Amino acid sequence: MDIAEVARKSGLPASALRYYEEKGLITSVGRQGLRRTFLPGVLDQLALIALGQAAGFSLDDIGAMFSPDGKASINRQSLSAKADDLDQTIRRLKAMRNGLRHAAVCPAPSHAECPTFQRLLRAAVAGELAPRVRKTKAVPALKP
Repeated sequence: MDIAEVARKSGLPASALRYYEEKGLITSVGRQGLRRTFLPGVLDQLALIALGQAAGFSLDDIGAMFSPDGKASINRQSLSAKADDLDQTIRRLKAMRNGLRHAAVCPAPSHAECPTFQRLLRAAVAGELAPRVRKTKAVPALKP
């Protein structure tokens, strides 16, 4: 498949495909004239890249999910750690949502007089509502 067909089938611009190739996430197998060509399996790799990005993995993290031959080799500890991060994010966002919903209908004369809204403000100042970035050590890829 040439790069235009991969772009069409994946929904990604050719520039993204070239960038992913530059990062080592996908590999072209040759050229047809000036156009890069890819094996059909590149679409599966692109799907894994999209899934990884949607889950919040960096492109470097995603790159570590591929063995040198381009096959998925995903570290299960990494998946578990990301799931834990997502659980934490969900809890944080739910708390923020609940506080905002309360503030929207609070019977207090002003938000400054609402204890629930004040707790939300204190949590924001304390950094409890900001996303947390977990620093993880690179763990070698394990076979599934």
